[in-house]
Amino acid sequence: MIQKILVANRGEIALRVMKTARAMGIKTVAVYSEIDRNAPHVRFADEAVLIGPPPSNQSYLRGDYIIEVAKKLKVDAIHPGYGFLSENAEFAEKVEKSGITFIGPKSHAIRVMGSKLAAKDAVKSYDIPMVPGIDEAITDVEKATRIAKEIGFPILIKASAGGGGKGMRVVEKASELKDQMKRAISEAENAFGDGAVFIEKYVASPRHIEIQVLADTHGNIVHLFERECSIQRRHQKVVEEAPSAVLTPNLRQKMGEAAVKVAKACDYVGAGTVEFLLDEAHNFYFLEMNTRLQVEHPVTEWITGIDLVAQQIKVANGETLSFSQDELKIKGHALELRVYAEDSLQNFMPSVGTLEVYRPPSGKNIRMDDGFEEGMEVPIQYDPMLAKLITYGKDRSEAIQNMVEAISKFEVKGVSTTLPFGKFVFEHEAFKSGNFDTHFVKNYYSEEKLQEQMQLEAALAAKVALRLYLKDTEKIRLPKH
Repeated sequence: MIQKILVANRGEIALRVMKTARAMGIKTVAVYSEIDRNAPHVRFADEAVLIGPPPSNQSYLRGDYIIEVAKKLKVDAIHPGYGFLSENAEFAEKVEKSGITFIGPKSHAIRVMGSKLAAKDAVKSYDIPMVPGIDEAITDVEKATRIAKEIGFPILIKASAGGGGKGMRVVEKASELKDQMKRAISEAENAFGDGAVFIEKYVASPRHIEIQVLADTHGNIVHLFERECSIQRRHQKVVEEAPSAVLTPNLRQKMGEAAVKVAKACDYVGAGTVEFLLDEAHNFYFLEMNTRLQVEHPVTEWITGIDLVAQQIKVANGETLSFSQDELKIKGHALELRVYAEDSLQNFMPSVGTLEVYRPPSGKNIRMDDGFEEGMEVPIQYDPMLAKLITYGKDRSEAIQNMVEAISKFEVKGVSTTLPFGKFVFEHEAFKSGNFDTHFVKNYYSEEKLQEQMQLEAALAAKVALRLYLKDTEKIRLPKH
């Protein structure tokens, strides 16, 4: 039985895991870098250990040292959160071999799904729709040109080991292929130490739909419906919601069944996410599998009523899932905005500084997952996400309304954030109608439009303030009878 968990992470996800562990009566251990010494996750844990200087390769990525710390403190299990070591098969394997439970899938599943090519190969025999293309690494430009002509331009060159849009190139015509391949291979080598690229048909106006899966060690696998993650900047998600506005019950069932097959293909255990592209005609294609808890898991928790971290811990304990697919139902609608310390008016450049004011909203139908407090520094060394703002409603329009109100109550000073960008998205007609795809930012957003909107709002607020002031002075002037 797991009685003590070391959380090999920082910030909001470390705190999130610890809160569930505490509710389950499990002790927690925090690890932290020098810059995170006063972070909330460090204070919240039962024990905390300094593991190195701020750079992540000298602290949060020190897998061997983290295992050493876990052994010393007689820890039963390690939860990796997301990012850092969460999808590092070697780390998972070392944890397994050390006799400590890794709260996540087996290293085999991480390894297979960590390579886009190996993942395609693994799911081949399960009759899962794939984007037309070549499922092997390629460096030969002539061969690539031949294949591209067969499947038809535009095509997409992708890094096999990639993520976050690195090593990815859209090629419109044959004459651009050589140059773009060279760039993609070089970028992939720099980012991942692996220059393997492959080619597939470019799906012109896709939606990014992912399915949450959960599997125990007794062969039971369920899916917990979908999340819509099409609002992205630089190929990274900023807004997520559950359920999607475009999936019919029939399509939801088909995609859910396909996701379960993907999990079976790699003997998956625990919580994982299968990502799909959905084209304009609502055909879906397998993209990849993320073998960890996703940043956006709270929206799924809200519409299903299931704590995914608690399920991860129960599965790691060898327990059987306590519900079947038929018992899972969607209730209401949930939205998430990732609040990054980035300047929405300066091409989303990271914004560092001190949180002079940090007052998140609270109340019914609002959930805040964060790891920051007023007065804290926003460090340059890590991902610039400050918080996740999640809202719920009985339907989509109520969830949107609650989100817009929550954003207006969120006070941050000292750094720029993506809150104004979030407000722009949630108030935009294309988002409200549900008729959008992964090109939302490119098609509808510009810094000028946001500036315009902010100026209009400021002018309106000034008019309202003036009217209230005049009303008050009018009251004062009224003669006494």
